[in-house]
This record gives sequence, structure tokens and C-alpha cells, in this order.
Amino acid sequence: MALPDGPFRAPAALLLEAHVRGQAAYQELYTRSLEEPQEFWGDIAREFYWRSQHSGPFLKYNFDVTKGKIFIEWMKGATTNICYNLLDRNVNEKKLGDKIAFYWEGNEPGESMKISYRELLHKVCQFANVLREQGIKKGDRVSIYMPMIIELVTAMLACARIGALHSIVFAGFSAESLCDRILDSDCSLLITADAFYRGDKLINLKQIADEALQKCKDKDFPLRTCIVVKHLGREEELVPDGLCSKSPPLKRLCRDVQEKKTESSKRFRPKTPWNPDVDRWWHELMKNASTECEPEWCDSEDELFILYTSGSTGKPKGIVHTVGGYMLFTAATFKYVFDHHPEDIYWCTADIGWITGHSYVTYGPLANGATSVLFEGLPIYPDISRMWSIIDEYKVTKFYTAPTAIRLLMKYGDEPVKKYSRKSLKVLGTVGEPINPEAWLWFYRVVGEERCPIVDTFWQTETGGHVITPLPAATPMKPGSATFPFFGVVPAILDESGEELEGEAEGYLVFKQPWPGIMRTLYRNHRRFETTYFKKFPGYYVTGDGCKRDKDGYYWITGRIDDMLNVSGHLLSTAEVESALVDHSSVSEAAVVSRPHSVKGECLYCFVTLRDGHEFTKALTDQLRKQAPLARPVPAAVMSPGVRPVRQAVLLVSSLGPSDLGAVCGLRRFLPKLPRCQRQEVTTAMVVCAEA
Repeated sequence: MALPDGPFRAPAALLLEAHVRGQAAYQELYTRSLEEPQEFWGDIAREFYWRSQHSGPFLKYNFDVTKGKIFIEWMKGATTNICYNLLDRNVNEKKLGDKIAFYWEGNEPGESMKISYRELLHKVCQFANVLREQGIKKGDRVSIYMPMIIELVTAMLACARIGALHSIVFAGFSAESLCDRILDSDCSLLITADAFYRGDKLINLKQIADEALQKCKDKDFPLRTCIVVKHLGREEELVPDGLCSKSPPLKRLCRDVQEKKTESSKRFRPKTPWNPDVDRWWHELMKNASTECEPEWCDSEDELFILYTSGSTGKPKGIVHTVGGYMLFTAATFKYVFDHHPEDIYWCTADIGWITGHSYVTYGPLANGATSVLFEGLPIYPDISRMWSIIDEYKVTKFYTAPTAIRLLMKYGDEPVKKYSRKSLKVLGTVGEPINPEAWLWFYRVVGEERCPIVDTFWQTETGGHVITPLPAATPMKPGSATFPFFGVVPAILDESGEELEGEAEGYLVFKQPWPGIMRTLYRNHRRFETTYFKKFPGYYVTGDGCKRDKDGYYWITGRIDDMLNVSGHLLSTAEVESALVDHSSVSEAAVVSRPHSVKGECLYCFVTLRDGHEFTKALTDQLRKQAPLARPVPAAVMSPGVRPVRQAVLLVSSLGPSDLGAVCGLRRFLPKLPRCQRQEVTTAMVVCAEA
């Protein structure tokens, strides 16, 4: 596809109101962020409440493993509370109590609610008191395994309010994955929901959570408490008349959150499995909880949360972010990258189970007093215009989604988009993976009508927030390029020997110094932290991504150069998938391969060898789909490569939804184990299946 000459620029109207107006203004701020970091970040810090100021250096760090332990400290000694700054500060100081914090849109059209900043503050305080009553204290870890509902935000902010670390596990992960994360982080309590629908598919979340808790118990780690939100069954709760302006079947015990009626109340609701020794209903615990809760004042460098991401060794890495730096960086990136203004309605389609949902559904928007849309459903359910109807319904001005979703919607043509006005849109954004120029242009021309700049953001779970990104009114855009570094971020491109490459170049993407939101360690495994991110090139943070820089200085992310997989915008390791498959009693070995996919970027194949006495059946195939952490893919075809006597089969995951995970890697760990004459047959079979 031929691309137009020259970069794309923001419309003049956007330039008039922007925080950063033009490339010269960006360059001035960027230079200041490098030359005067204390003054630059100090100005941002002054927008927040600090119980006490830092007494030592504003920034202290070491990126060079040859010079000692790797560490990063921003404003160490200063004390604050991030929940206080997101809620109390906005309600009491900025007088935003009546402003809507979230419009919640459920799986079904018409299933919705809204919650103000004051209402959210009250709910968070109530649940923080519940956690304290359950014995949770500062430094404890709390596992959260929930769908995209208001209670998920409430739970994570309640943890932050009392200084407990939340460890959120994506609600598409298996019981085994949940168990692994509970054990690794030594969680004291689990918060989940009864069940939810993803499109037409029922996810019996409590049942999966129970399986995970049993696995924990079998490994001598019994959790004492599991708090359960009645999500699908919430109409069974008895609510006194007059508490809300509407009384729909899906009414929660909430005096001030209003919902609309939905036909989903007619759907099947499974009976919630219950263990009276462990399980507690959320709504019952909340009944008598106070709406006031004194926050726990935390050091800037105290741990805020653990979020697991895939590692090339197969064991997920517990990324640790801290209170002060993460707050500053998510607040600043949200404000400048989305050019946020008080009247905006912002929508990020990411699940909170991923870092995008942490930083740009919860913390960044709330730190800026923003109004956001929180979406539980799928982009093409119940029809292919769902996303555009939501944009019109809530008059969304800033829209942030993944290239996978864009490519999926692009397949259906322009008509489903154009039947909605989208006139409220001002800025579009992409996240999770590089976007191909064709999808970028469709997003720009059809969705944004050539009047909405696209912020193509590059960042990672580890970085906490955007590190290379356009700014809407400042950066001339090139389709497919992440463009230039954010304030305080210094990228470099290295060759294999570790030499910095100048000018036009391609190689390893690294960063030369820290920014406030960078991860501080891997939970209980600092040695792995140093080895993974700093050992290969001492003095640099190594992203694991390849990158090229063009003659104009624009950065282009070329993809992973380690043994990691990026499908549908989510990172997964070959070793993690293979390890999950081999854990099944029928499987002796496994290898993961991939092939380009027009929507997800890539799709996942799993080659497995069965143990003696086992055969491939539909039941076994279904078990293996559950075993691997693939976001619970929908049924797919299983095809045999016809190789005998070795028992192989190909699990072809070719019909995953846009929010599901996939993977990519080579067959090098598997093919050498086969006789030479059979290697080509297996490879050929893979290609044949891929074409199916």
C-alpha cells in the first residue's frame, strides 16, 4: 500500500487548546526534563498532596551491574497515598465530587451505570475498612480476579488506600495461572466474582477461582478468605425502595450508582459454588462498613502493586511498581499524551488485568480527575458497530485501543463506522503492539475522519507508562512510528556488541536513564530483575525489543528480539505456554510455533508429544486449551501432522477473539528431537494447518 508523502499533522483547532503546542514546545519541555529533572518532575509533584517531603536526593539510581546492585529511587523519604490523591484530593480540594468518574458499559447494550468521584471515594473507603476487618495491613498482598466492573476499581484503590499491594490476574487466565500468581506473591486474600459473560460465552469465574484455591491448598498454601462480588446474580440482592432513581434487575447495593435495565437478566446464571469457611459476599461485608477510612501514608518508594508478565524462562515475572514515581508518571503521561482537558470523555478499551488497564483505565485518568468509560464487553458483540455506538452514546473525545481491535473492525469495512457520527472524537490512540501503516491509515481516515491525531504509544509493563509516543498537537505523525521519547526518557539503539548507533540505525532498543514510572524490581527475585533487564548491556535498561531510527529521528518498533510473543497486544513467552502444556499428565513435551495473522498479528500453534497410552480426543484437546494461559480461547480445530510413530498433534488456535492471547516462536526446541526424515513433515503439516 502506497503511503502519502510527508507526515500527518494535527488540525489547527486542536493546536489552540493543547498543553504542548508544536514541535518546538515539545523540544523545549523535553530538554528541560533532561537538564533539570528535579525542577521538571518537582513541578508535577506539586500538583499532588504529600504528607512529608523527601529529605535525600530527588533521584538516585544505578543501571550498571558491574558497579553494584541495580536500584532506582525517586523522592525517597517523601510520604503520600495514591488513593488519597486520586479521590480525596479531587473531591475535597478540586471540588469534583459530583463529576462522573466512570460510565460503566456492560456486556449487553443498555446495561450501564455511572459513578461519581464522591460515590467512588465512599465505596473505596468502605471496602478498605472491609479489608482491614479481614486482617489485611500495609505490605500484605491481595489477589484480584475479576471482570471489568466498578468493584474491580474499588478493590484495587482500597488496597492502595491501606498500603496493601494488589496483584490483579486477568479474568481470562486459568486456575493454574491464578494459583501460580497467588503462590508467588504470597497473597493473603482473594477477591473475585460469581460469573460474567464475555459476548455469548459464560465465564464461571468463581468455579475457576475455587479450582485455583484448591491447587493452593494442595501446595500447603490455604487462603483464609475469598470475597465474592455477586455480579450476574446481583438482582437477587434485596434493595429497599427509593435508594436509586431506577430499580433495574441488575441493581447493586449502592445508594448512588444508577443502572439501566438489561435483557441479560434473562440469561442463565450458574449456581455459585460456596465454601462457608472461606467465602464471603462482597455486599454483605459492605453493608455496615464506614464510608470514612484514614489512608495509610506510604513512602514514595513503597511498593504499590505487583503485576505479572511473561518471562522467557516460563515463570511469570512479578513486576513491582512503587507509589510516588508511578503516580507522577501515569498522571503526566495521561495528561500530555492524550492532551487531557476537564471536559473530555476518555475511553481505553484495555482490560485492567493488563498494565494498560492499570495505568490508563485507573491510575492515570483518576489522577487527572478524568471521566472515563469502563467497558466489560467485546468490540463486535452483539454487533460489529458496538464500539462506535458507545463512542456516540457517551460522546467520547479520546479513544485508546489496540491495533488488533482496529484490524478486526477494519475487516468489516467502513459502513459500520460511518453509520455513527463520532463527531465528539478529538484524539485516537493505539497500544500493545506496533500498528501496520494500512491499519493506521484506516483508523485515521475512516474512524477519525482525518481530523484526529493518532498517538501510537510504545511502552511496557515494566516501564509503567508511555516512553516513546507522539503528542497530539506537537508531533508530526508517520503511520507505524512511535515517533519520539516522552519527557525524561532517553532511548538509544545498540548493536550486538553494545555500541551505540547514531543517525539512521537498527538494533536493540535500550534506555539510558530512569524515569519515575520504571519498575523497581521483580517480586522476591531481584537477581532475575538485574539479569533480565541490565546484564546484557551494562549501564542500560534493555527492553527486549528491536527498533530502527529513520533519517528524521523517528523511532520505529520492529518487534521482540528475545523469546517472547506479542499477539493481540499481549506479551507471552514460548516457555510459559510450553510449560503449561507439559504440566498436563498426558503430555511429555511441547513446542510453540506461530504464523502471521491478519487480525491478531500472529496466532499460536502448540505441537505436543503425548505420553504412552494416551490418544488425542476432543476432551483432551479441551483440557489442553484450558491448561495453556491463552485467555480461554474459543474452540478451534485440532489437526494431525500425520507423523508416525511419534505421537504429535497440532492445536490450532485460529479463532481467538480480539482480547485473547496468542504467541510466536520457532520449532528449534522440538524438531531436533525428531528423526531427520520427519522434521520436514512436521513443518509442512504446520503450514498446511496454517492455511486451513
